[in-house]
Amino acid sequence: MTSQQIDTALKAAVLAPSPHNTQPWLFEATPEHVDIFLDESRILPVADPHGREARISCGAALLNLRMSLRAQGLAVHMKLLPDDTRPLWLARVRASGCLAVKPDERTLAAAIPCRHTNRRPFRDEPVPGAVRKLLRQAALHEGARLVMIDQPARYSAVAKLLRLAEFTQREDVEFQDELARWVAIDPERLDGVPSLAGGPPPLTEPLVLLREYGENSGKAPREYEQEPLLAVLLTRQDSPHDHVRAGQAMQRVLLAATACDVSASFLSAGVELPSTRASLRALLDGDGHPQVVLRLGYGYPIPRTLRRPVGEVSTCVEHAQ
Repeated sequence: MTSQQIDTALKAAVLAPSPHNTQPWLFEATPEHVDIFLDESRILPVADPHGREARISCGAALLNLRMSLRAQGLAVHMKLLPDDTRPLWLARVRASGCLAVKPDERTLAAAIPCRHTNRRPFRDEPVPGAVRKLLRQAALHEGARLVMIDQPARYSAVAKLLRLAEFTQREDVEFQDELARWVAIDPERLDGVPSLAGGPPPLTEPLVLLREYGENSGKAPREYEQEPLLAVLLTRQDSPHDHVRAGQAMQRVLLAATACDVSASFLSAGVELPSTRASLRALLDGDGHPQVVLRLGYGYPIPRTLRRPVGEVSTCVEHAQ
């Protein structure tokens, strides 16, 4: 890989989503490969004490890295968790030789800079069945499963569970203190979630509540969609390996959604609280481990959140170790 190819791929990688925009990744690049590591200092001790969501975020960055390299015509080979004795080393990606770019890879790579988490109201417009199938196939391609919550009884139960989880976190002082530290008051801050990225207060309380980032009383209230499409990403097991794989599947779903003009936001409370996550798994018949809960629909253009520059999260060495 040339230095330009590596730089392009790393610039794509850091555009991945992460809880509170913590960006918990580090990269080490050589001409032969790129390694991705978990940055322990950016794990959320209250919301994510075991680093599950941080590993998912690194998996999302890994998918972006892969798609960028493929869009550049490189043959890509990946190995997850290469060394059991080094748990922070999550993956190694090798790129060598040329390989024709597939149309879907080009589409996904083009969607990377366009994907943004949309915490604002969606239009009351259903996501068509063909698009839902495409998103499910995207998850399956990366070894995970995306379950659409579309049966009325199950939808009601899942929405109730998500509301309970969100209310629980809103009343948790330690969680709120941690959240406040990641609200980017300074518009030039390169991590955290700017208060402008949060949605306005609802005119009437929607069935599904979104996480609040900072004070939103200055925003004009708006009506939210009453029943957004809910989807849960599941993996067969729940190991660190599965978390990284879930991140790749999640990001492939998000990029496929972006390419179809479908917006997405995260309903993370449902999988951050252990009791709620267990209840969610039971509601889905215990068939897999819930990793991510998504709200999907058709939104409006939103501003992007900032990222730390590649030079701050990566090191380049001339020869492979």
